[in-house]
Amino acid sequence: MSRTSANSWMHGAKIYRNGEVVGFKKPLERLAVREVSSRYLSQEERLLIADLHLAGHTQLAIARQLGRSPSTICRELQRNSSAGEGHRLEYQPYRAQRLAVARRTRVHPRRLETNAFLGDLVAEKLQRRWSPAQISDWLHATFPDRPEMWLYHESIYQAIYEPNSRWQRPTPLAPFRATPPRTGRTARRAQVRIHRRRPRFEQPMLSIHERGFDPLDRSQPGNWEGDLIIGRGVTSAIGTLVERQTRTLHLVHLAGQDSDTLHRAIIDRMADLPPTLLRSITWDQGTEMARHLSIAADLGINVYFCDSHSPWQRGSNENTNGLLRDYFPKGVDLRRFSPEHLRAVENEINHRPRAVLGGRCPADLFRLLLTSETSPNCDVG
Repeated sequence: MSRTSANSWMHGAKIYRNGEVVGFKKPLERLAVREVSSRYLSQEERLLIADLHLAGHTQLAIARQLGRSPSTICRELQRNSSAGEGHRLEYQPYRAQRLAVARRTRVHPRRLETNAFLGDLVAEKLQRRWSPAQISDWLHATFPDRPEMWLYHESIYQAIYEPNSRWQRPTPLAPFRATPPRTGRTARRAQVRIHRRRPRFEQPMLSIHERGFDPLDRSQPGNWEGDLIIGRGVTSAIGTLVERQTRTLHLVHLAGQDSDTLHRAIIDRMADLPPTLLRSITWDQGTEMARHLSIAADLGINVYFCDSHSPWQRGSNENTNGLLRDYFPKGVDLRRFSPEHLRAVENEINHRPRAVLGGRCPADLFRLLLTSETSPNCDVG
């Protein structure tokens, strides 16, 4: 997970709305949130063992009731029982749970640390920018009869991403890369299994696959692609909307990045368009679009969402955002640009001839659609 998420889980986090603190998310209980395999006894099972043992049930009977091996119950009672009144051994389930959690959290030394020769070999290959998978395959091929020299590539990745790791350092021929892996990451990026992924919003979302036309089909005007360009410190933003057929750009001035601000700004900017030029909006899954149902209802359109990590599904918008970085560079506070300045930038880009439009300007094509009484489906790109 990211460092920010870890800090929020450990220390809690304030909840902001419109720049004001409206609540506080409590830190997670460290031992309670870890997903434990069912092969280990749970606290509920230990409580049941204590009740049945106190009631005089045999270890075999307890094992049958819990669906466990009798040897598991025997070891549990021997390991976690202490002398009580009359020197009789008493099983303490809560103490047993604490001890079990402590045993699971023990840090075992890595083979890379205990085997100096193996560690030096891996360090040498990493300095030559070999991937962990390549190193793993090479170790198996070079030492076929020495299993102690074998490593799974995941073990190498874990060693690299460990804090203050000696394997996490630039290589001689690529000193500008922070770490040996090609990604250049110094920490692991979170991966969530597909069946455990939660939807971005509680409200039902329309997928881009439900839009009704192919992403390459631009024959129908009025379908827009939207996104935000972010300013310095992720504290400011400008909304961008691009019409798919004519590549016409509309910039949206935002006083904040919350969903309420974006909702009002999009309504004010797009509400004056005729229905034939405002049929749908396709956005990424950013939290700023949490009010998408209200936007869809107020404008009388559908709001569609791209797949995660798929910016090419909004190709026109992504390309235009690249053009906008000439006017709004990264690392600049975007709050300093007035709505009038945004309109001037929008006007300049819309009047720039585009090769994809056959040398015509987006503004001219959009003006033709506005002045046409029927808004014909003319293919312009």
